Amino acid sequence: MNAVIICYALVIGLALPLGLYMAHSLDDDRKAPLDALFRPIEGLIYRFAGVKPDHSMTWRDYAWAVVKLHALLILFAWFTFMAQGVLPLNPDDIAGMRWDTALHTAVSFATNTNQQHYSGQAQLSYLSQTLAIVTLQFITPATGLAVLLAIVRVLLKRKANKQDSASSTTAGVGNYYRDLVRTIVRVMLPVATVVALLLAWQGVPSTYEGAQSIAPLDKGVSISQEIPRGPVASMVAIKQLGTNGGGWYGPNSSVPLENPTAISNIIETVSLLLFPVSLLVATAIITGRRKLMNGIGAVMVAFSLVSSTTAIVSEKMPNAAFIGLSASASPNMEGKEVRFGPEMSALWASWTTQTSNGSVNAMHDSFNPVGGLVTLMDMFVNVTFGGIGVGLIGYLLYLMLAAFIGSLMIGRAPELLGKPLESREIRWISVAILAQPLTILGLTAITVAFPGLAGTSNPAFHGLSQVLYEYTSAFANNGSGFEGLGDDTLWWNLTAVVALLVGRFLPMLAPLAIAAWLAEKRTAPSGRGSLNMDSGAFVGLTAGVIVIINLLSFLPVLFLGPVAEQLTSGF
Repeated sequence: MNAVIICYALVIGLALPLGLYMAHSLDDDRKAPLDALFRPIEGLIYRFAGVKPDHSMTWRDYAWAVVKLHALLILFAWFTFMAQGVLPLNPDDIAGMRWDTALHTAVSFATNTNQQHYSGQAQLSYLSQTLAIVTLQFITPATGLAVLLAIVRVLLKRKANKQDSASSTTAGVGNYYRDLVRTIVRVMLPVATVVALLLAWQGVPSTYEGAQSIAPLDKGVSISQEIPRGPVASMVAIKQLGTNGGGWYGPNSSVPLENPTAISNIIETVSLLLFPVSLLVATAIITGRRKLMNGIGAVMVAFSLVSSTTAIVSEKMPNAAFIGLSASASPNMEGKEVRFGPEMSALWASWTTQTSNGSVNAMHDSFNPVGGLVTLMDMFVNVTFGGIGVGLIGYLLYLMLAAFIGSLMIGRAPELLGKPLESREIRWISVAILAQPLTILGLTAITVAFPGLAGTSNPAFHGLSQVLYEYTSAFANNGSGFEGLGDDTLWWNLTAVVALLVGRFLPMLAPLAIAAWLAEKRTAPSGRGSLNMDSGAFVGLTAGVIVIINLLSFLPVLFLGPVAEQLTSGF
């Protein structure tokens, strides 16, 4: 338990200075640190790409720029994965991927999901891992942060909301390419470099040499063992920091080469929450709405503590297979590394699903039913901290819905920060929120209805949980899985692509449009009857809306899956 407390303390302690640095690095109205160092680098990138960074885009142009870049990245990665067998940097002679697996992998990494229907180092060359995978692992989280910055500029910054007249649409929401480049160059690359060096210090491989042949310790065995290597440390750093999750090795951070020591485990665990929590600090500084961000942070921390505590308690319970045996007093160690134990395994599982990271240091499929339920609920909610940028964007969707409900409860016309919430905004808020249960439950129902499609390794309740988890993970852009599932099939690859794309772009770009529409409207002066979004009552209302929406959407399927499994497990 001491390690759990240390991880929470490190996140909070590091998030405060990092959030301050991010605010000054990304806010156009503040003096950026190390400007003299970063400006020439950014200038070269802008000139090479033919970008005019000072040109402000409308929300439509901003959204179209996001879609165009990601479409190009998907095509580039798709080709790379299929052609890797004849491309360089392939010392282990790995063949090209099948087209549908390559498509799923390209879309998965382009949506900041990193869901893997392949086995890490066994199916990707060094070129695919470093040029395609790591490139996407930087660009996709930076895109989430960029879209958040655009929303913050037009909706939350106090100076924008002090205007008495309607804002001009020509002012725009910012420049996507400028936001993207500044995020990568000023924030993600420097922090990832530090984490990569720390991991290399702890023994995580960092080489372009091929697999190494090792003679076994047993002198009676003449066959050598091939140990796969590569530039692992640099990939793992951004994998953890960027809420990415796709590991160099198939079993992810449970592999000793990817996560060799207790110190590396703490470094990687803390990295899961570092940027999402730092963004709360940065947004509070950029917007000047510290009370509002404190309330949002309080809800996220409360959700996090409930999730982490429940997961840890569940995994300290015995495995159901040992009920009645002498070993029943032992915690559930199935699918876990002894060097991490149940507490740090459960904490990682909770944090990786509280964010949209999805990396693992234990197999979620082997968790006790309540532990598996926690990971599912984290992904349903998906705003406990969420992915970089998109977690806070998702929370703002619920905040808008809460503002609509709260305004009606006090007898006022629905408004948000003095801006009227009308039918167009509410319609798109509803679409963005309801897309999650419709997509997840619809695809789950179809898959379990037709024998042979699911490919589950377990019958009954746990088999349903495996299918539900896969689509939930795809839509939440998480990437973790109940790995008893045989998911590298045409059906799984193509249907997961649908969930990946809808789950990434609709909940990210719909709030951008809503923020721009609200910014065009006249701000009504606040009065005694105005909805106070900084109050404890509104914080509680928003938390209640999040819980109620998700329980109404998913409680029945949870009872058919992990709850039923728990009730029939013998506890």
